[in-house]
Amino acid sequence: MEPIGSILLSLFWSGWTSLLDYLAAHVLLCLVPAFVIAGYMSSMIPKETITRYLGPKASRWISYPASAIGGFILAVCSCTILPLFAGIWRRGAGLGPAITFLFVGPAINILAITYTGAAIGFDIALSRLILSITFGIVIGLIMAWVFRKEESARSLQMEEAGMFDQKADVKPAVWVVFLLLVAVLIIGTLQVDLLTNVYAQVKLPFNVTQGTRDALNAVNLSLQGFVLILLLVFIGITAWKGFENIFSGFNRWTYTAIGLIAVTILVAAPKEEVGSIIIGINGRLIGEALVLTALGAVVSRSFTKDELSGWIWETWKFVKQIFPLLIVGVFLAGIAKEIIPAAWVQAIAGQNTLMANFVGVLFGVFMYFPTLVEVPVARMFLDLGMARGPLLAYLLSDPELSLQSILVLSGVMGKKKTAVYVSLVAIMSMTAGYLFGLLLAAG
Repeated sequence: MEPIGSILLSLFWSGWTSLLDYLAAHVLLCLVPAFVIAGYMSSMIPKETITRYLGPKASRWISYPASAIGGFILAVCSCTILPLFAGIWRRGAGLGPAITFLFVGPAINILAITYTGAAIGFDIALSRLILSITFGIVIGLIMAWVFRKEESARSLQMEEAGMFDQKADVKPAVWVVFLLLVAVLIIGTLQVDLLTNVYAQVKLPFNVTQGTRDALNAVNLSLQGFVLILLLVFIGITAWKGFENIFSGFNRWTYTAIGLIAVTILVAAPKEEVGSIIIGINGRLIGEALVLTALGAVVSRSFTKDELSGWIWETWKFVKQIFPLLIVGVFLAGIAKEIIPAAWVQAIAGQNTLMANFVGVLFGVFMYFPTLVEVPVARMFLDLGMARGPLLAYLLSDPELSLQSILVLSGVMGKKKTAVYVSLVAIMSMTAGYLFGLLLAAG
């Protein structure tokens, strides 16, 4: 029998190597820009520009798309969406648009979608995005129709829409910067020849010793990945000193952290070639350099330091809330991957059956994870042999159907509405996963 110390060391090493791979491979070109975009949308795009279109008097051709867009722009997680949903519904939003907002908000969080694409695949990320918007609108329409009599009576009692009558002007530069930030994300993650082709090569002015290569290979790291992890550590230190008290003013740590973020994106962009010595200058690096230059120029000319402080604070708040959970989640997923027999996963959800997709939905209900942590867990199950159909069913249901969310919703809109909502989400997620699996098999 293997000693307990050896077993614990093996589990720790599995979690540790998974964490290093995650930091080196997935964070820099998807999550770092995504955190910045989430903070930007939260601080620069007023909630009133979205929520004012959710009232019961608004056309459904406006209210439902606005609900879906609002969920994306507000960039909230599954725990944050519940009080927002309760607030907008009780202040006059129609049940249908409010339900769409409730479903879409955590499901198409920009952080979740970009991380899903990087860690699991573009097919799952795109399906998750499209199906979440579609399901959100369809479920909202069904709920509004099923409870139309109750909603009609409720709307008569609410003559004032409150927040839905508010207006907020957004200057054009806000949308320009938003598009540039999205471009940073797209250039960093899109796999097309224009971006991946190498147009020049640069040889590093030093040699990597065999001992260093062996040490990096032992933890599945390249020299580029190691440098990126070091940069992340430096970003964390400088951001803590420069962002934590950002409303007291910018300091040298603030500028250093911002510069390191830009440098990190650029370091992550090129392709590492032979022996960790030759760096390929690809279209991704060129594109990121051009967009970051344009972004810096527009931001410096268009926003005050107070506006930038708000942006930095919202971004930093997202990082503090989510990134530690991600680190723990990835580490534990790496350990679980070592513990859980692959044969179990393959037997339960290795085939695309309705039962396997139902199991995926049940897992989303009983094994709730904070925003983004469900992605490394899904990656773990994929590695263990879970079919992509049940995997999609899990990813569609996890942000919506946790036990605590069901209990909160029951208190907000009653047991009957909650039961209908939960049933619709479960049925649609299971069906979508099954059909997705069939399409993959047919293709």
